[in-house]
Amino acid sequence: MAHLHDVKSLHGHAGGGASGARSKVLALPELLRLRQAARIAGKRVVQCHGCFDIVHPGHIRHLRQARSHGDILLVSITGDEAWTKRAGAPLIPQDLRAENLAELDCVNWVYIEPAPTASGLLAAVAPDVYVKGKEYERNNDPRFAEERRTVERAGGRVVFSSGDVVFSSTALITSLERTADPCHTQISHLLGRPELDAARLLGHVTAFHGRSVLVIGETILDTYWLCDQPEVASESPVLTLRPLEKRQYDGGAAVVARHLAALGARPTLLTALPDDDESRAVCRRLEGEGVQIASVRSGEAIAEKQRFLVGAQKVMKINNYKPCTLDAERRDEFVGLAADLARGSDAAIVVDFGNGLLSPVTMERLSEGLRPRVGVLAGDVSGRRAALRNFKGFDLLAPSEQEARSAMQCFDESLPVVAWRLFQETGARHAIITLGAEGLVACSRRTQDGPEEPGNISRVTSEHVPSLVTHAVDPLGCGDALLASATLGLVAGAPLLACAFLGTIAAATEAQRLGNVAISAPDIRSGVSRLHAARLVCTHHESPMVFTGTGRLAS
Repeated sequence: MAHLHDVKSLHGHAGGGASGARSKVLALPELLRLRQAARIAGKRVVQCHGCFDIVHPGHIRHLRQARSHGDILLVSITGDEAWTKRAGAPLIPQDLRAENLAELDCVNWVYIEPAPTASGLLAAVAPDVYVKGKEYERNNDPRFAEERRTVERAGGRVVFSSGDVVFSSTALITSLERTADPCHTQISHLLGRPELDAARLLGHVTAFHGRSVLVIGETILDTYWLCDQPEVASESPVLTLRPLEKRQYDGGAAVVARHLAALGARPTLLTALPDDDESRAVCRRLEGEGVQIASVRSGEAIAEKQRFLVGAQKVMKINNYKPCTLDAERRDEFVGLAADLARGSDAAIVVDFGNGLLSPVTMERLSEGLRPRVGVLAGDVSGRRAALRNFKGFDLLAPSEQEARSAMQCFDESLPVVAWRLFQETGARHAIITLGAEGLVACSRRTQDGPEEPGNISRVTSEHVPSLVTHAVDPLGCGDALLASATLGLVAGAPLLACAFLGTIAAATEAQRLGNVAISAPDIRSGVSRLHAARLVCTHHESPMVFTGTGRLAS
């Protein structure tokens, strides 16, 4: 005869609330003891098994009908470790899934099954009735076939629910993911492409190591003044700022070289510097980060861009520099150095910040000298005075949409038309055109024969990659990080889409940091891993449950 305590416990412990619900969640020894007590008491035990990630109306109908087949309803759920239904972990952790089910009045016992199927548990419990969903009635899954044999060998019956209300947890979660992050579906689709396979992307990043890259362009000091809350001056209605902290970063072409060094490459920076203490300090800092320096003498101080911030918000910018113009002798020296340093380099990157160092004649001579000496030639521009049209014969150009449209004087046509005109004008092979918060478009020239007419967009392939960051802390330097990463991708033999994607990860990482800081290879690897694991997740703190879309690198 069963003990009185066991008989009273058969239908679940009394008492409402979370503690009462948790008392229905049983460990295996207690579950088997209560099952034996039910058998002695002549009570029929019905069992359901599943994931129950989100308990929806279809589940409720299924469980209520299952309870009608017996006296006690046991619901066993697949544990987190055995989860195979969707990629990654379940949305709701196993303890919370169990507690959700235990809150239902029709459920008496809940058990978390650590094995991937219920066969072993069914053999131990030997339920009188095992209820499965309507979809299993015509299912040939060998795992369910084994479960059915196990139940029937023990004298139990397998019954299928009516299926009058059908919902899909997977479909519901997919809908939530789209709501949490509208770009999640597009990013997930891209990640399904073979060229964006995680192992391949990580392999490209590994191949960055030791690549020699020559970087040519102006060095700029990016100075950040972190200020106290602004006030209005007493003598007139003018904004008053009180600087509290100064942060200075080596920017311009120097930060492209810094990115390359942090990504594992061996960069050499060719620039123009004056003979002063500030220039020597810049060289020491860059050499400390793994950047080799070659320079010609400039008659002007290093260009400086000062930004005044209140919190993370920039309230004012001051461009403090004079044009950097080289005389004929210095220009010859500069072009000669570029040709010498390019020998043996895997790639060269030319960046024009519009401050006069790279005049049209200088760019023409650089293009002619660099093209036969390096495998990959990449370039970018910044500023209204930069001349994108002067970048002839490059493998990759990475302008913003505004820069590309302005250079081509093409303001109303589609972006593929702009790209085609850029290819026609410069002879470039690829272009990564950035769109700010909307991401980028990676464009390439098609290789098949055909009429070379202006606006022939059929000769252009394009892929849109959405932005991977929902809110940028500081957009400064995102294009430089993208250019460095994408160029190394081309050097590593990656297709353009993979290069653009790695560049997008670098840009998104840069956007989440205040200041012009270098992006490292571990940063890129972390971004790749996070994106391939990205899904809707449940964060359970002391506060109510929160669902977070993780289709982006940061929120």
